Amino acid sequence: MAANFNGQSKTKKQMSTCKLFSSIFASPMRKRNGSVSNKEKQQSLLKCFNYEEISRATNKFHPDNVVGRGGYSEVYRGDLSDGRTIAVKMLTRDNKDATKEKEFLLELGITGHVCHPNTASLLGCCIENGLYLIFNFSQNGNLASALHSKTGESLQWPVRHKIALGVARGLHYLHKCCKHRIIHRDIKASNVLLGPDYEPQISDFGLAKWLPNKWTHHAVIPIEGTFGYIAPEYFMHGIVDEKTDVYAFGVLLLEIITGRRPVDSSKQNLLLWARPLMESGNIMELADPGLEGKFDSDQMNRVVLTASYCARQSSTWRPSMSEVLELLTSGHDSEVARSWRMPKFASDELDDYSTIFGYDAAVDTAS
Repeated sequence: MAANFNGQSKTKKQMSTCKLFSSIFASPMRKRNGSVSNKEKQQSLLKCFNYEEISRATNKFHPDNVVGRGGYSEVYRGDLSDGRTIAVKMLTRDNKDATKEKEFLLELGITGHVCHPNTASLLGCCIENGLYLIFNFSQNGNLASALHSKTGESLQWPVRHKIALGVARGLHYLHKCCKHRIIHRDIKASNVLLGPDYEPQISDFGLAKWLPNKWTHHAVIPIEGTFGYIAPEYFMHGIVDEKTDVYAFGVLLLEIITGRRPVDSSKQNLLLWARPLMESGNIMELADPGLEGKFDSDQMNRVVLTASYCARQSSTWRPSMSEVLELLTSGHDSEVARSWRMPKFASDELDDYSTIFGYDAAVDTAS
């Protein structure tokens, strides 16, 4: 009887936890209009998976099924019995840091509330034998592998332009269209999943922060993120707001344009290398050689212009994501470009970057 009682108690505890998650997901945490999209309908049906189901799908979390690793989590590919392919994000079992567990639960809360074609879709979670988030699996991988893989064809310009616009729309949604503003804090190529037809989806909300409407910024310690994408004010002072993501998005645009990593193996910084070329308008030198000069010049110029605005050292000179979308679609003809008098990227600003991040001014080694 005791064993049976313990089993019933465990089942009730699991059910109550699932009910708690369901109530969190059902709360009105984002702005809504009268209509309900297909993704919102799907979101209301988030599932609490059992451990046996996801263990079977991932072949008992076999190492061969690992498709990604983070600071405190691992991601596995899995195949459900109904034929769907999933990605299972697991808080690493040997992680004893209570803060990381709290962050994982925060990611569950944030990811469960976002609802946009350019953000990753959460299918559900599992709270047996650990903490797990379950997503749709992206067959086309992520942007980092697509840009930097030594095998396979280079991404063509129309696809790159589509990805740039999609990520911009996703970030605009997080900053402007959620009831509580969301600062992602880790925008980078490996956190941009590529869905069917290479539609981009922003993923991995492990470092994301809610930003209440009356707050201008967060002060965050310790500094977390990925070098090359971290904004100077965040690195130096722990200040986090929407412009933190805008800076990272500017670096991401440069990565899309050039095919180069934000920081290469010799510690050369992409932004320091690209800035003189952007200032001089040397687009052919800036563009990824893998494009072989095959790109829409107007689109390329708009993306380069947007990158130059986003990746300013001073956050006050960076545009909002609403302005970013205008720049990407209208370029120099946009109201943003006409009204702003952007100061040139001065040599002392280059020195500031080198001092802050410890980078040398980049020398072109790609040719």
